[in-house]
Amino acid sequence: MKASRRQFLETAAATVAVAQTYAAGAKAQPGPNETIHVGLIGCGGQGLTVMRAHQLCEGVRVIAVSDVHAIKRENARKAAGGDHVLAYHDYRELLDNKDIDVVIVATNGHWHALPTIHACQRGKDVYLEKPVATSIGEGRAVVEAAKKYNRIVQIGTQQRSWPHYRQAVEAIRAGKLGEISEVKVWDFDYLYPGMGNPPDSDPPPELDWDFWLGPSPKVPYNPNRYRYHYWFRDYGGAWQVDWAVHHYDIVHWALDIYAPVAATAMGGFMCFEPTNIEWPDTFVGILEYPPGPVAKKGFLLQYTFRGGCRKEHRSHAKCFFGTEASMLLDRSGYTIYAEARGGRKLGEVVEEVPNIFKGDVHLESVKAHVEVFLQCVRTRKQPEANALIGHWATNPGHLLNISYLVGRKIRWDAEREQVIDDPDANALVTKKYREPWKLEV
Repeated sequence: MKASRRQFLETAAATVAVAQTYAAGAKAQPGPNETIHVGLIGCGGQGLTVMRAHQLCEGVRVIAVSDVHAIKRENARKAAGGDHVLAYHDYRELLDNKDIDVVIVATNGHWHALPTIHACQRGKDVYLEKPVATSIGEGRAVVEAAKKYNRIVQIGTQQRSWPHYRQAVEAIRAGKLGEISEVKVWDFDYLYPGMGNPPDSDPPPELDWDFWLGPSPKVPYNPNRYRYHYWFRDYGGAWQVDWAVHHYDIVHWALDIYAPVAATAMGGFMCFEPTNIEWPDTFVGILEYPPGPVAKKGFLLQYTFRGGCRKEHRSHAKCFFGTEASMLLDRSGYTIYAEARGGRKLGEVVEEVPNIFKGDVHLESVKAHVEVFLQCVRTRKQPEANALIGHWATNPGHLLNISYLVGRKIRWDAEREQVIDDPDANALVTKKYREPWKLEV
């Protein structure tokens, strides 16, 4: 029977409110006092950071690494401990290692879904970097794999584990902003003049280019495809997906609602010099959300990416606009500014809360998130940032990109995960896989 909108929202709220196993009988291993053995898949910069965060936690040992780039693989092996650490070219061989309890999947985005699904099938828990996948259909497959194989899958939306974000969510849910009608989200970077337009060439000898392409179409090696994979449609969704997952996750959490009903977007190359990247350097999208527990009349989420200039001091942030006050929120903290009501002056600072992390803020915040994950591995309780929540947080960016590609507003059925009455747009909900790779749960 098709679920009602109310049932869908109740299910979403319950997912956040109650940390529980997907199914009774999930294996309780490793135990509270046993060492958790970790394998790293994807040995780039973020992979090394997440691996280091695991190493800083008690009762953890990294025993294996995997990457199709030989130099990165060897550097990660050294960072993990040296010669006693196993190094694999093929991540599937790492997953066959029965000594590994947990894997970190920190590859580029088009390699997020398959290793996660394969890890679940082999009885491993997964710390998965965001975004969950490069299409909505792949993300749904990750959710189903975590459920089917009773695994702990936590998404790397580490803002979930920052105290000031939790405090901000509590303030919004408590009604401090009043009735919220709009949220603005932005990612501004100074990337001018852009990534350039280098010619195709032979891949470097240390890189297995065909394996790197994996399920994506076979194309010649191009240095921009490898270095700037976020900006190519087969491998990423630009910042409206790959960065903004963090933003959407907090908006969903704060407003206790997890899917829009419509999306529209536009963009273009309005700044960069000639380049071969595929996603625009200037992008604006709007998502329409239905009424929910906090924004009772619904709200609009406006997303903006700008790659050519960064005037604002807060380059990656969001602002919630309410009838009583507005909240500006980013990784440095949050500030609530009053509306001109109840004797307050417009823009008067009502509340200001800073980020508490000092030193290497990125590493400390990831470590806090990893600690939550490891505790869930030991207790078999699902984390707040589980596969389903991560999937829902990834979908808004995908919907904006689908709207941009088809050039029109689209309507979204969140229960069935289909675009309504638009076959061309709906065909972009999932991606075709190149043989022999298959998306099978």
